Amino acid sequence: MKYRYWCGECGFKTPWGGDLEVRPVQLEHYRRRHDGIAPGGHREAGRRWSGGRRACLAAVYAVLVVLVVLVALVAARRHPF
Repeated sequence: MKYRYWCGECGFKTPWGGDLEVRPVQLEHYRRRHDGIAPGGHREAGRRWSGGRRACLAAVYAVLVVLVVLVALVAARRHPF
């Protein structure tokens, strides 16, 4: 899942990315801009489809296409034109 962090002190937000990628960006922002203040704000979870979901959906479509082709071939073999 993709996340981004919003700063609790200003309008800064990290880019979308994995939690381990974007959390250090937020911490670095606080160190540079709000030194001495504990990191706050909130973490937003991505509502977009991640690559894993997209790949799964593509696999389902591919299986459906193969099934349709197989059914058509079996039907054509039983009832030749």
